[in-house]
Formats: sequence, C-alpha cells, structure tokens
Amino acid sequence: MNARLVVIDMQRIFRDETVWNVPRFDEAAEAIASLEQSLARPGIYTRFVRGAGEEGAWSAYYDRWPETRLPAEAPEWDFVEEPPSGSSVMDAPTFSKWGPELAAEIPVGERMVLAGVATDCCVLSTALGAVDAGRYVTVVREACAGATDEAHDQALALLQMLSPMCEVVSLADVVG
Repeated sequence: MNARLVVIDMQRIFRDETVWNVPRFDEAAEAIASLEQSLARPGIYTRFVRGAGEEGAWSAYYDRWPETRLPAEAPEWDFVEEPPSGSSVMDAPTFSKWGPELAAEIPVGERMVLAGVATDCCVLSTALGAVDAGRYVTVVREACAGATDEAHDQALALLQMLSPMCEVVSLADVVG
C-alpha cells in the first residue's frame, strides 16, 4: 500500500495508570509495530501536550482533569517507544492533529494510514479533519484503542460511514 502511517499519541499518559489510561494501549502498540514494518515510508508520530494558555473551553477541560495540568516537558507526555529513525514528530495541544503541518506531509491524493489512541477522541478528530481536507484515510482497527471497547467500536462505526473517504480495515488487510 502506498500510504503514510500517522501514529496518534502513543504516550505514557495514555498507557500508564492515569485518569487518561487507555486499557488496550499495548495491543494497539503491537499492531503499530507491524504497520511500521510493512509500510515503506517513515511514519509521522504525534504527541498531545497541554497548551500552557488553556484557551477558552480548554480551561474547563483541564478543570475536569487537573492532574493532567503538566508542563510540556513532563515525562508523562513522552512516547512509550521512541519513533523509528527517520520518522517525523509533531506536537499539538488539540485532539485533532490535522492542520497545516500534517497536511504538508500528506498531499491531496495520498492515503493516510491512521493508528493510535484514543480511537474515540484524537484518532476520530484527526480522521475527520483529514477527510474534510479531501484526504483518503485508512483506520486500522487493531492499531487503535479507545477509552473503552464500546467507545472504540462506536468511533470505528462512525468512521465507516464516511466510506470511501475513510475506510476501517483490519491489520491483515494492510500487512497481508
């Protein structure tokens, strides 16, 4: 498959026992490792980091999760595994990682293979932004994990409704 892998927020704050723990994080990480090996080009890895300004509704969001009001250099924001050599890394204080920086890496007409956490938040938001910008998105079911299994399945069902702009596939469909 001629596509670019985009891995969303595979960070300690989502794997460790925190308020944002994603229960199937390690399973998604295993699937992402398979994707890394099967796709020829280096991937793009994103990190969610708290915006210091907490503009608008973000302040209320962090009021709900005060233990996540951490500086950008806090180890909780670190990747669990460092991205492979040659990969791009992008930080963003937003759920959606889609924006000018990622758009520059995924030209119109190129397919983006999307993986990471959480399916029902940052993966979903990123997929919607990319689709709105006219990009083809492939979400790999096993390479994502949600806050709960139910939330994961619901997010994937929503994304499947966007076919053919967004496809939800199994890991075997991508790695063969």
